[in-house]
Amino acid sequence: MAAQSKPNKGASAVAGSSGKAKGKKATTSQPGLAQMVVAQVLTLDNAKTVVFWYIVYRLSLRAWRHLRIYGVTTTLYQGYVELSRRILTLLLKIPAAKRRVNKELDAATKDIEGKLIPRPTDLNVNERLPPYGKDKGWIRAELQKLHRLTPSSTTASKEGAANSVHTDQDAGSAGEIAHAEAAWRNGKVSGAVYHGGQELSDLIAEAIKLFLVSNPLHPDLFSGVRRMEAEIISMCLRMYNAPSSACGTTTSGGTESILMACKAYRDWARKEKGITEPELIIPESAHAAFDKAGAYFGIKVHHVPVDRHSRKVIVSYVARAINSNTIALVGSAPNFPDGAIDDIPSLASLAKRHKIGMHVDACLGSFLVPFLERAGLPSEPFDFRVQGVTSISCDTHKYGFACKGSSVVMYRDQALRRCQYYVQPDWSGGVYASPTIAGSRPGALIAGTWTAMMSLGEDGYTKSCHEIVGAARAIEQGIRDEIPDLQVLGKPLVSVVAFASSNPSRLSIYEVGDLMSKRGYHLNGLATDPPAVHIACTTLTVPIVEELLRDLKECVAEAGRSSKGPKGSMAQLYGLGSSSAVGPALVTELATRFIDTLTKM
Repeated sequence: MAAQSKPNKGASAVAGSSGKAKGKKATTSQPGLAQMVVAQVLTLDNAKTVVFWYIVYRLSLRAWRHLRIYGVTTTLYQGYVELSRRILTLLLKIPAAKRRVNKELDAATKDIEGKLIPRPTDLNVNERLPPYGKDKGWIRAELQKLHRLTPSSTTASKEGAANSVHTDQDAGSAGEIAHAEAAWRNGKVSGAVYHGGQELSDLIAEAIKLFLVSNPLHPDLFSGVRRMEAEIISMCLRMYNAPSSACGTTTSGGTESILMACKAYRDWARKEKGITEPELIIPESAHAAFDKAGAYFGIKVHHVPVDRHSRKVIVSYVARAINSNTIALVGSAPNFPDGAIDDIPSLASLAKRHKIGMHVDACLGSFLVPFLERAGLPSEPFDFRVQGVTSISCDTHKYGFACKGSSVVMYRDQALRRCQYYVQPDWSGGVYASPTIAGSRPGALIAGTWTAMMSLGEDGYTKSCHEIVGAARAIEQGIRDEIPDLQVLGKPLVSVVAFASSNPSRLSIYEVGDLMSKRGYHLNGLATDPPAVHIACTTLTVPIVEELLRDLKECVAEAGRSSKGPKGSMAQLYGLGSSSAVGPALVTELATRFIDTLTKM
């Protein structure tokens, strides 16, 4: 028994050696299997397949999102228009067609130059610096001539040349200055000039002179400018009922305010949500600055239609357009084309539910919408009292009566405003930080804005709101009651009144606009549905309401009688834009040439 229990060392060693060999073989076979599986998966064909299905997924997702926003019918129509545009664009590259189009565009450009660039005989053309500096008397005389310069001051006619020639002795006469400013002082301009009266203008000029060399980029040197800027922002925040956490910045105008808000939302969404393909949803009536922001900052902009009758954005369509890439919604208070205030509470509720931004564009409403209730006029919710509103833009240089180049963008909290900033910590010139697009800014404009706001106060702005909005309501009612051939778009509550033809096949609203132009009016043509013209009332409009309605009635009657004959510039421009699929491209080229003309002498 003892012998049987003795272990066999040799057999044990052989068995152990054999087990180790098997274990080693199994261990070495496992990496081989893994490598084989990886080699089978990571093939060129498989990689191509993955890329193919990824592209299909991306395109399908985009198509689905587009269909959700615009629907099948609109999507098909958009496809038809795009296909037509591409075909017509190719056809226009045929030499004969290209020559004809360029000939027409050159003729239009020459016409623009003839109307826009006066060349009076008494005005020097300065293409380069003078060899020696001019004396003060010469400069003052030239400034007066430039102040009097109008498109009619041209050598094209003896009358134009005669009207442009004045002696130095009579250069500063009040009569001539009044004549030069008649184009806007007579109140026949839609918006453009927001005049608070000569006394206020003189006071603002004093403020500008006092702070002429100031620059907010250097707050350590210009403490007064920094203080005034902070007070301007604070006053605007209180006007729009902002919470204590709210803040803002001043900008150079409504476009920059909108650009800054869009930039802030883009950077906020990237930081907080990881969104790298940002999308913005706006009404089709929203300001073009949102599309400009999209082009500048790589944001895809979706345009949602407005209701044909109320002119407000269709909220259910906005809800359909929201997706995981949406960074913000936009509403206007009011919009530029027809003066409607969008349903801000419903839009803000949507934004809050989806945890995205909600911007209210009150650039045009500026110092009118906050004072509607105080002036005893109808209003709708639009400001920070609406939960979900996260930013508002307001132009101080419109109905705030500050000089041009002044606006404010406001945010509900500082975290959002910080996404607007630009900071470069490691520049060789030192730390560079700026709140807006500009680096150096004119402190003089801040001083002028502060002066206007302090001069008018709540009482002054309430009074101007009552007068301006009252004039707009009188024009609206006059059109509804006295001119049946026209229809007012929507139910405007602020300063804009847009009107269209009740029967476009019989009466062209653009022809009416051109006839009003011949009587000295500068109204805005609109590419809306239906086509329309609008006037944005200002303090200058208030005394001419009856005259405007009388002229409008006569122009409607004249346009109805004579549908033939040469078309005016408004009818030509907007007719070209809707003439074919390439119409917008031709208008773009014409507008580009117009901008080129602005720097010609």
